[in-house]
Amino acid sequence: MAGLLSILSQSSNALSVQSLALSSAGNNLANVNNPNYAREVVVTGGNGSSGGASVQELRDTLLDQQVVRELGLTASLTAQNSVNTQTQAAFNQNIGNTSATANSTTPTGSGLGDDISSFFNSFQALAASPTDVGTRQSLLQTADALAQGFNTTDHQLAQVQANISTQLTGDAGRINQLLTNIATLNSQINRLEFNSPGSAVSQRDQRQADLEKLAGLMSITTSPVAGSSTQINVTVHDASGNPVDLVTAGSVTNPVAFTGTGFTAGASPTPLALAGGEVQGLLASSTGTVQTLRNQLNALAGQLASSVNAAYNPTGTTGDFFQVTAGSEAATLAVNPTLTTASLTTGTSGNPGDNTIATAVAGLITQSFSTAGGDQIDGTFGQYYSGVVSNLGSTVAAAASNLEDQTNIQAVVTQQRDSVSGVSLDQEMTNVLQYQRAYQASAQVMSTINNLLNTVITGLGLP
Repeated sequence: MAGLLSILSQSSNALSVQSLALSSAGNNLANVNNPNYAREVVVTGGNGSSGGASVQELRDTLLDQQVVRELGLTASLTAQNSVNTQTQAAFNQNIGNTSATANSTTPTGSGLGDDISSFFNSFQALAASPTDVGTRQSLLQTADALAQGFNTTDHQLAQVQANISTQLTGDAGRINQLLTNIATLNSQINRLEFNSPGSAVSQRDQRQADLEKLAGLMSITTSPVAGSSTQINVTVHDASGNPVDLVTAGSVTNPVAFTGTGFTAGASPTPLALAGGEVQGLLASSTGTVQTLRNQLNALAGQLASSVNAAYNPTGTTGDFFQVTAGSEAATLAVNPTLTTASLTTGTSGNPGDNTIATAVAGLITQSFSTAGGDQIDGTFGQYYSGVVSNLGSTVAAAASNLEDQTNIQAVVTQQRDSVSGVSLDQEMTNVLQYQRAYQASAQVMSTINNLLNTVITGLGLP
């Protein structure tokens, strides 16, 4: 009789195990399309409450860390690609489309390239007809359009930078919220797995999901807390390469902040050196691509203003043609408001037919400048501007190509992880059938043992 009771107990444990396995398979099927879910398996022989069995998830820590790293790199390039699109729109130029002439290289399509050409062509027309009122009026309108083109382009580029700054401020808040979530999950996992290691599967899935969201915002590294198999540290590096812990076990040790020009961490702000994530991509684009363009436009506008003013006002008595503020030339370039069709000077002699000044200004289109000689640009106006456009086109193309390559790399790493942690629909359907049959078999054994026990008890005449 003792043997029957032992078999009955074993059958009861088997029912509990198969019931837990069915529940685990059901969770797997329900999360077959959940990218942050790791496949659950039932492990027997532990301290679990269901017949000595417990549910654990299949995770490869190394692959998880690789996915986190690749996500950060992809997010950085995605952010740069997005800013490049905005920059192209602000620049208002057909990027990468240029044509060469004997005297200059001028970008085709709409934009400052056309405005610069139109401006010098208007002075050429004025040199041919210095007394024509219509030609004078057209020149002033063309000059004003050129100045406004510089002003508008710089304003739009500045707006791109302002939008980036707003986004980075919001990203800092999202980063700190994710750090709080991860610290809280660390504590929950530690508590739930005190007597059942690896059993807090939902919390581990959520923590991994938050880590991947965090990596999408800023580059991070993770490491286990010393002496703990349940909690992790989240770390970044400062500008000197020293580690800065953001999360240690169940605490956010150093929340981050956006300073307007970069990110810091801790109560005593430590500047961070970010290697990936959206914030790194946005910062790199704002201080790199966009600011470089603004600097180049300032140099072009400054050289244009100084050269035209020198040719238009050779004696220093006529008055400058352009007005500009040093340091913000593209934003402030403007036609001298005192200029009218009547006051516009075409020559130095005062003779209405004198076109020496108009000819001198028109000739600037072919003049080559050199920064080595103290100028603000190298080459002609057209060549310099074409170089600006070409460099932007190369930057845009390189970023798009890098993003495509990085997306493919991330896909490969994610696929490798899915081969370990992902859910196979066919496999789980097979498991469900297997666990159902096993459950039915265990139930049948219990029923049989129960009948045998009833026979034994009845045969012994026990009440």
